[in-house]
Amino acid sequence: MPPNTIPVPDGLNLRPAQPEDSDFLEALYSSTRDDLRQINAENDFIEELIRMQHALQMQGNAAHYPNALQLVVEKLGERIGRVIVDFGCNEVKILSIAFISAARGKGYGSGILRGLQQAAAGMQTPLVLDVMRSNLKAKQLYQRLGFSVEQTGPIEDRMVWRPGTDFLR
Repeated sequence: MPPNTIPVPDGLNLRPAQPEDSDFLEALYSSTRDDLRQINAENDFIEELIRMQHALQMQGNAAHYPNALQLVVEKLGERIGRVIVDFGCNEVKILSIAFISAARGKGYGSGILRGLQQAAAGMQTPLVLDVMRSNLKAKQLYQRLGFSVEQTGPIEDRMVWRPGTDFLR
């Protein structure tokens, strides 16, 4: 295993993002923003908006979660995604998880979540995340992995998995 990697199930590895990953991470973020591509505007404007949204997300994470880790997800040494996670003293919070389009729907997200559940269980803290209320597919995945809705908001729901919950379902 390469140095500075964290093994997770399904043959995946997590490693801290490096400066040389910046182009990959920006392209990955862009690939997740089809919602912004629906705007009736020039393509250059939309792409700039997506770049600005990515920068704002990173700045917001740094301001609110200064100790959060941005981890690159690798499969057989190839970058396929990223997860941003904050290991706090009272909870482990998943701020964001994303995969390249070719890696979506293959169960890699479940593997990452199970690995984070194991880390949270080892710390005896809950694993939490916020999910768009409209993202039913993601919510179903989280529920299959033992997460439950703890708080409902107008746009997002807060979902929590607690140690002792069966996460191998």
